Amino acid sequence: MTPLVIDTNVFVAALRTSKPADSAARAVVRAALTGKYLPLFGNALWLEYEDLLGRPVWTESTTPKERQTVLRALAAKGRWISIYYGWRPNLRDEGDNHLIELAVAGNARAIVTHNVKDLRHGQLLWPRLRVLTPAECLKEFP
Repeated sequence: MTPLVIDTNVFVAALRTSKPADSAARAVVRAALTGKYLPLFGNALWLEYEDLLGRPVWTESTTPKERQTVLRALAAKGRWISIYYGWRPNLRDEGDNHLIELAVAGNARAIVTHNVKDLRHGQLLWPRLRVLTPAECLKEFP
């Protein structure tokens, strides 16, 4: 299994629509649910996931119960990572630093996000850690 940090924007894209452009996000989440990828979770990321469930960002593609079920299933397939060290300052958006910290602490191969622009340009770089879109992730880790 390939350990990955799946950003919340990928989770939302996977469950929000069935447009072809978002099919890569759906495929990444599906691969995590089937055990191909190992999703990593930390406190900050998990709180973002839970917070998103209550926000008005969803379409009628899924029900609140379905979203909760998918999140629970994703948690069952994932690994909880304790973060003991903060890498600051690193990214321009302080709210994204927890993704880097989680990936480093969990020895993730990549962070999968639609926000690659901001995450790829940190002050600190980890050469083995990739920041990938869902489509890039599917190509990199087939």
